[in-house]
Amino acid sequence: MPSCCFLECWVCKVFMDCSSMRCDPRGFPKRSGETDFGPQIKNLNKKLFTVVAWDPRGYGHSRPPDRDFPGDFFERDAKDAVDLMKTLKFKKISLLGWSDGGITALIAAAKYPSYIHKIVIWGANAYVTEEDEMIYQGIRDVSKWSEKAKKPLETLYGYDYFSKTCEKWVDGIKQFKHLPDGNICRHLLPLVQCPTLIVHGEKDPLVPRFHADFIHQHVRGSRLHLMPEGKHNLHLRFANEFNKLVEDFLQ
Repeated sequence: MPSCCFLECWVCKVFMDCSSMRCDPRGFPKRSGETDFGPQIKNLNKKLFTVVAWDPRGYGHSRPPDRDFPGDFFERDAKDAVDLMKTLKFKKISLLGWSDGGITALIAAAKYPSYIHKIVIWGANAYVTEEDEMIYQGIRDVSKWSEKAKKPLETLYGYDYFSKTCEKWVDGIKQFKHLPDGNICRHLLPLVQCPTLIVHGEKDPLVPRFHADFIHQHVRGSRLHLMPEGKHNLHLRFANEFNKLVEDFLQ
């Protein structure tokens, strides 16, 4: 039975990681795997897949420690995810990564090619532009978020941890803007050998279309699927369509 892992926003059996912004604040505090991937955990075909959802260190139930954002935090998350799945005795996994989790999945696929079977990513970027930096700055102050967006995170984390971690995330992701070409993982994309599905919502206000196109162009043999009405949380808003797409790709 294939295994999948969901990788957090901010990545199997199937392994999932989640993250998002504005309507669902992007790389910052995910709530937990259960809430951010509910329709996938509940409805993906259990006869075909075993699903594992994890909370990266500092998020969800993986506290302590507090979340921090050193220059290698994406690489650290990728290693943590792979180490976890190996500890759970999975011999090979596929990764589903949303937003920051998509970046984590790309890095894991590039650095651990013999362990990663396939990856599905959405809402991810391989580098940071000035346009991205402006978007990130716009979500720095959580007091300006809608009540719908911030209430679940306040409930889980408490306001202080929630607000401080969001500020730290903005600083953490903006640090890549100062590297050559705003590089996060663009240098690793040619090293991704596994089948890769890139899903992009055409109405995503947080990750412009050019990021999906760039990943598609630089991951050899990758497939790009566009969802015309999809936003950053397309896997929740269009769960049935997304789940079928994933199941067909991973089989």
